[in-house]
Amino acid sequence: MKSDLVFESNIHRGFLPEEHPLKYINYDVKTEFLCEITKELPKLLLTGSLAKTIEKIPKNFFDFSDLISANEEEKLRCLNSKLSFIAHGYIYSENKPKSILPRSISSPWIKVSKYLGRPPVLSYASYCLDNWYLLDSKQPISLDNVALINNFLGGVDEDWFVTIHVCIEDAAAPAVKSAFEIVSETNETNILQHLKIIQTSLKKMNEIFDRMSEKCDPYIYYHRVRPYIFGWKNNPDLPKGLIYKGFFNGKPQQFRGETGAQSSIIPLLDALFAVKHKKDSLRDYLEEMLLYMPPSHRELIASVKKDSKILEYSNSSKPIRNKMNECLDEMTKFRSQHIKYANDYIHAQSRNPKYFSSGGSTIRGTGGTPFMRYLRKHRDETRESIKN
Repeated sequence: MKSDLVFESNIHRGFLPEEHPLKYINYDVKTEFLCEITKELPKLLLTGSLAKTIEKIPKNFFDFSDLISANEEEKLRCLNSKLSFIAHGYIYSENKPKSILPRSISSPWIKVSKYLGRPPVLSYASYCLDNWYLLDSKQPISLDNVALINNFLGGVDEDWFVTIHVCIEDAAAPAVKSAFEIVSETNETNILQHLKIIQTSLKKMNEIFDRMSEKCDPYIYYHRVRPYIFGWKNNPDLPKGLIYKGFFNGKPQQFRGETGAQSSIIPLLDALFAVKHKKDSLRDYLEEMLLYMPPSHRELIASVKKDSKILEYSNSSKPIRNKMNECLDEMTKFRSQHIKYANDYIHAQSRNPKYFSSGGSTIRGTGGTPFMRYLRKHRDETRESIKN
C-alpha cells in the first residue's frame, strides 16, 4: 500500500480529496472499457444484461499494475470507485445476490483496494468522496452544483442521497481543519476561536442534512438505492460472505457495506471531545469502521484522539466548556437526525409486508448492524458527554 500524502497538505478540503475526482480515464483501451461499463451501469441493470456483460470479460483482462507501480493514486481512486459500482451491481443484479464475483473484476478490485488501504467492497470513500463532480467548475460545491459520476439505477433520489453527503463533507472542512490545529493550541482565545469554527460547521452540516427529504423519497431510497450498497458481513442474504474468484484460497470473505458510519467527520470530533462509547459490540463496530476509511483519515483521527486536551481545558475554563457543550449539542442533533432518517427511510418502509424483501435486510443497516439500536446509543453517548 502506498503511503498517503501528509494530511496537512489538503487539510483545507477536510476529508474530500485535494483534487476534484476524475470522471473517467482514457489511459488505455481497457480503462476506457471499464469506464464505459460503469457509465452504462443503469441501462445494463435495467435490461438485466450486466451479469452477461461481466461474465464475458476474460479473467485477466484488467491489469492496473503499471498504475499502481507509478503511484497514480488519483486514477486508482477513480478506478476503485468504478470497480466497486460494477461489482455491487453484478452481485445485486437479481433478486437473489450472487455469492461469487468473477476473477475479471475481483482481481483488479482487490489489487487497487489494497493499494488504497481499504477492503474490496463499496465503501463511503468510493461511493461519496471520490464520486462527484461540479456542474459548473467555476462555482463552489453546493447542492445546486454537484452531480454523481457513477450511479446504480440513477435518478434524482439516488443523486440527492449522495450529493447531500458530499455537501456535508464540504461543510465540515473548516471543522476538520480546526480539529487538526486545536490540539497544539494552549491559548484560550485561539481554542475558543477553533471551537466556534467547529460549531459553525456543525450547524451548516445539520442544515444540509435536514434537506434530505426534499428530493430523496423514502420509498425510492428503500427499493432502488439501498439494495445495491449492502456488503457481505452480517448480511442474511449472503450468510457465508462473498467468494472473490481466484483469491483468498476460494474462501468467502465478509466485508461490511457502505454506511455513513464510514465518514470520518463525527469520529474525528468524537476523538477531539473525548466522547466515550462504552466497551461493547457497538463500540467494536465503530472501531471496525476505521478500516474502511482512507488511511490518512484514520491516522488523523488517531492523532487527534491521542493529543487532544480539550476535555482538560474545559474542566478549568467555563467559556471553553460552554463552547464545547454547544458543539456536542450540534453533534447530538446530527445523530438525532440520522435516527429520524433511519426510521423514515428504512424502518417505516420495511413494516409494509408487501415490500418486506425488496430493500435488503429490514433489521440491519447496509453496514450489517442493528441500525436503530446503534444510532440511538451513539446519540445518547454524545449527549452524555456534555459537561455541567
